[in-house]
Amino acid sequence: MLETSARLLRLLALLQTPRDWTGSELAERLGVSGRTVRADVERLRSLGYPVLATRGSVGGFRLGAGASLPPLLLDDDEAVAVAVGLRTATGGAIAGNEEASLRALAKLEQVMPARLRRRINTLQTYTVPVPSHRPGPSVDPDVLTTLAAACRARERLRFDYRTHAGDPARREVEPYRLVNWGRRWYLLAWDLERSDWRTFRVDRLTPRVPTGPRFTPRDLPDEDVAAYVSGRVSAAAWRYRARVTVRAPAEAVAERINPAVGTVEPVDAHSCVLHTGADSVETLAVYLGMLDADFHVTEPPELVAHLRALAARYAGATS
Repeated sequence: MLETSARLLRLLALLQTPRDWTGSELAERLGVSGRTVRADVERLRSLGYPVLATRGSVGGFRLGAGASLPPLLLDDDEAVAVAVGLRTATGGAIAGNEEASLRALAKLEQVMPARLRRRINTLQTYTVPVPSHRPGPSVDPDVLTTLAAACRARERLRFDYRTHAGDPARREVEPYRLVNWGRRWYLLAWDLERSDWRTFRVDRLTPRVPTGPRFTPRDLPDEDVAAYVSGRVSAAAWRYRARVTVRAPAEAVAERINPAVGTVEPVDAHSCVLHTGADSVETLAVYLGMLDADFHVTEPPELVAHLRALAARYAGATS
């Protein structure tokens, strides 16, 4: 009986790899006959594992999706990765996931070998996260799944929205991607009323169901969706904006500028224009000082005045 149980676990481990296994391959791996393989497959099915069979000359078996989630077999690295992820999720930005993450983590650690528990505990003991100075908002997991489903199904989405100023609004969009940035989630969508791409804070929207009709997908505004969204979000929140002429090739400047900080527009082979911004002129001055290139600024006037003060201060520091 013990031999049969061990063989079933070995068979389950093989079926969890993302490929189809022929009966003969499984029989060879397990050291049994094809008849025994078929019997073991039926045993797994009786335990709730959805083992799918394909017919034909090269027919085989694979593990599919079922109505419920059966136990999974994880190797050492997979188990550690899941445990670390669950511990991280207990302090995440998705509301309501903390308790579920703790329950799942308790179940996993209960059956985890001592050597793996030591690895995880060591990592947890000697890892100290720096708390965010700006605690992010929490997001309802049901809202995330609703938005993700609408993106996958390519269905129009209607939702109530609270703008940056706190005003209520109603939007109808074609949803495309969810973007996670730190503790915040954003929806990238085509706004039907404005006929343009827009990003929406997920914690500020409330989906209306049912969703609308299916739509024909458009080309995304940028292949790098994360960079596009981070740039748009940062620009919308800037208090000060600057247009800076930099005496360096655009490629060299772009390597030093995160998309969330600004965009680079080439002028010629030796110069470019940097469109950037920040909440303070002090932060803007730091960005410009890190370019390691000559530059010229004409606006905003607050930044010009601050750079002049810095120039005088630095000159006095070296005289």
